[in-house]
Amino acid sequence: MRHIHSFNEKGNLLLEEIDTINLLTKMPIHSLNLEAIAVVTNIYRVAQGLRNKMEREVLSEYGLSWTSFSILYDLWIWESMETKKLAASAGVSKATISNITNTLERKELCYRKVDNRDRRITYVLLTEKGKRVMEELYPRFHMGEVDIVSSLSEVEQHNISSLLRRLIRENKF
Repeated sequence: MRHIHSFNEKGNLLLEEIDTINLLTKMPIHSLNLEAIAVVTNIYRVAQGLRNKMEREVLSEYGLSWTSFSILYDLWIWESMETKKLAASAGVSKATISNITNTLERKELCYRKVDNRDRRITYVLLTEKGKRVMEELYPRFHMGEVDIVSSLSEVEQHNISSLLRRLIRENKF
């Protein structure tokens, strides 16, 4: 399935893209919100590109996936998180958190602790080794973030950030 949108110099979708969308959807073009398609497709492409670039150029040296880094980052910031909240924050299931936590525990980057008052609740905490890894890794990760947006001015970065926060807030992501 083709998701790449081509635009002319005025920023309008090219006719070939409109024809492709028509073929894919079997819907009349006038019933589609082409701008919505373009925004969502490009957000998706940027997110996937960012994830792939960071995994390839930064996280692979530490043997970490995007999700495992996200978990370590949350633990680094919050020190301890209940597995259910960690899953929600990372956008994955509790089963996925369990599997990734197993791997991170084997690498001695985190450990689990059962709540003394309610044994059904488990917390994940960062180890000292995990803290050292994040202190070393995060500056490199941040340089990747800076590189990704380096073609945008500070004003453009602010505007995109503000608009994305609004989408997050209004859609309760």
